[in-house]
Amino acid sequence: MAFRAQATAAGWPNDRQVGLFIGLLFAGLVASMLISLTFGRYPVPLADVIRIVSTTGLNEARPYSDTQWVVVQIVRMPRILLVTLCGMGLGLAGAAMQGLFRNPLVGPEVAGVSAGASFGGVLAIMMSWPAVAITGSAFVFGFGALVLAFMLGKLAGRSSILALILAGVIVGSFFGALTGLAQYVADPETKLPSIVYWLLGSFVGASYDKVAIVAGVTLVAGTLLLLMRWRINLLSLGEVDAQALGIKVELLRWTIVGLVALLIAAQVSVSGGVGFVGLIIPHMARMIVGPDHVRLLPASALLGGIYLLIMDGIARSATSQEIPIGLLTSVMGAPIFAWLFWRLEGQGWGRE
Repeated sequence: MAFRAQATAAGWPNDRQVGLFIGLLFAGLVASMLISLTFGRYPVPLADVIRIVSTTGLNEARPYSDTQWVVVQIVRMPRILLVTLCGMGLGLAGAAMQGLFRNPLVGPEVAGVSAGASFGGVLAIMMSWPAVAITGSAFVFGFGALVLAFMLGKLAGRSSILALILAGVIVGSFFGALTGLAQYVADPETKLPSIVYWLLGSFVGASYDKVAIVAGVTLVAGTLLLLMRWRINLLSLGEVDAQALGIKVELLRWTIVGLVALLIAAQVSVSGGVGFVGLIIPHMARMIVGPDHVRLLPASALLGGIYLLIMDGIARSATSQEIPIGLLTSVMGAPIFAWLFWRLEGQGWGRE
């Protein structure tokens, strides 16, 4: 309550205004999902999309064609659900990580999870494993990278966030080197193109199996992070203050890092590298709702889903051939991040 009172006194929106904004974001996310289902190589009118989504299957009285139903329910729906879940997970993970590190310029990949998950996916592609196995391999190696970072951080003789950052850099560099080695030895005719395209980031090949995997991880890890959002407020005040308020700082921060790692590993395992989302989305949300994580985490999750849906829509429709979404998020994210860095220069953590 004190944190929220300070934020309100500093000029941030009150609870009613934030509630209205989050409600608008939720409506915007639903609208973005419906609109995303309408366009592609085979356009489907929005009215038909709404009818298809609201029905359970084909029936004789349907006002739409069988082709439209297949395009929406079988082809596009898994992809839209997957993009939405990944965007929400990245936004949530980024906001939690920035609060944990007390640094708005930190991204959620600091523990080397993305690099480990990328190597796992590349290894599965080289072994010609099926799509579900690629997802599982990326997830296992992503989480394994986190375990290695934890173990390496412990070798420093103390548990600290700085130790985890340095360990994450080392682990990320190691798995990045393994990924480069895998690309070097991969068959240039059959395997290398698939590996390169996967590493660039893409939601091509989305399926309900992948949706189930990401949905399970996002539901569990995301819910736990949301339940701990007021504790992240205490951590953002400083370790000493948090301990004085009865928070078990070490247990809490490793729990948060573990949940963030799960969210990132799940995303990378199904779509490859999609950068900058977890870095810039929390900034956008924070500029509107303020630094209170009770407000910031749900706002970041919803805004992340909307943002990634927009990027995916551009990737699918901007050219005749689909653009890897990882390239788009980097092209869009780098200048936005540069602007945020310039805007934050000299202003500190308290207010953006």
